Amino acid sequence: MDATNLSGLGLEPVLTTSELAEYLGVHVQAIYDLRTDGRGPSGIRVGREIRYRVSDVLRWLDGLHEPVPSMNGRGGER
Repeated sequence: MDATNLSGLGLEPVLTTSELAEYLGVHVQAIYDLRTDGRGPSGIRVGREIRYRVSDVLRWLDGLHEPVPSMNGRGGER
């Protein structure tokens, strides 16, 4: 079943741990480590496997943004 069929059912695509790791360019173990530390994306347990809703991954990534350095003259001024 492809993503088009899933959206017709009202379901959103989910990623496996391997797919998420590949998308982020990290090792699978990094995803497991983040989850163990409570810093990873929320997942859904399906039997023995974990799946990640795309919307949950995007929300998690948005929360990782670092603040933009201010240009108020402090810090790196020479």
